[in-house]
Amino acid sequence: MAVTVKDIKALMERTGVGMMDCKRALVETDGDAEKAIEILREKGLATQAKKSGRAAAEGLVVAAVKGEVGVLLEVNTETDFAANTDDFKAFVNAVADVVIDQNPADVEALKNCKTADGKTVDETLTELAGMKIRENIVIRRFVRLEGTLASYVHNGGSIGVLVKLDTDLAADAVAQVGKDVAMQSAALNPAYLDRTQVPADVIENEKKIMLAQMAEDPKMTGKPEKVKEGIVAGKINKYYKENCLLEQAFVKDDKQSVQQYVDAEAKKLGGKIVVADVVRFERGEGIEKKEENFADEIASMVNKG
Repeated sequence: MAVTVKDIKALMERTGVGMMDCKRALVETDGDAEKAIEILREKGLATQAKKSGRAAAEGLVVAAVKGEVGVLLEVNTETDFAANTDDFKAFVNAVADVVIDQNPADVEALKNCKTADGKTVDETLTELAGMKIRENIVIRRFVRLEGTLASYVHNGGSIGVLVKLDTDLAADAVAQVGKDVAMQSAALNPAYLDRTQVPADVIENEKKIMLAQMAEDPKMTGKPEKVKEGIVAGKINKYYKENCLLEQAFVKDDKQSVQQYVDAEAKKLGGKIVVADVVRFERGEGIEKKEENFADEIASMVNKG
């Protein structure tokens, strides 16, 4: 029996499994959809698809550096329990190696890359999710950088930071500087690296808010515009110090800024150190977690079954 596009589409809708896997299953069963579903379930594909609608907001953020190439990667799963299994950790580390070695353009390209065992990342993910972890697993995002790099991972993978330094010094000489900058970013989560990265409309909006606040303040009534402008300028400067990493007070010594710390270390080491890029991932940020009552969830499962 010839397998039609309509048959493949119907099986995809029933199982949530990808087109090629559905096609292969239908070809193998001569178009018998029920047997095809059994094959997909046996392979763990239907289990993965069944759970794919559930929020995957736990997981791990890893930062890995090999020589002059580094990666910051977030892979999510549904529960913290699954994220702490050796199988899940091994998968995430294997994916990080693939990013470093093969430099995929994006997550979709990454899924088609092959791991050390010859399987694609997507095949390995599906097998892990369907037959071992039995939870939805999502490769959410990654960033790959090249150059003199430093990394920091907080609390076993809840936050990860990758820092790129522009320097004429040896990587091991500036390793601590890079790590300190990464820890600063992890701890205080600055929105920008420096003031040049702050969009003009953000500053204009801040000014608007400050002027509106002054208009509501009786103590500011009758103050000359020049005085008000001076106050706004001071508040904007404070905004930069709070939101730009290099202008923040250094967590290890709040008497100096991060930039002053970096400059002092460069002078001490007799070279140049410039913080060129900082990337920070926090596990699950921006993912809406679905809060469910455990008893209600069990009752729902029983009613369905």
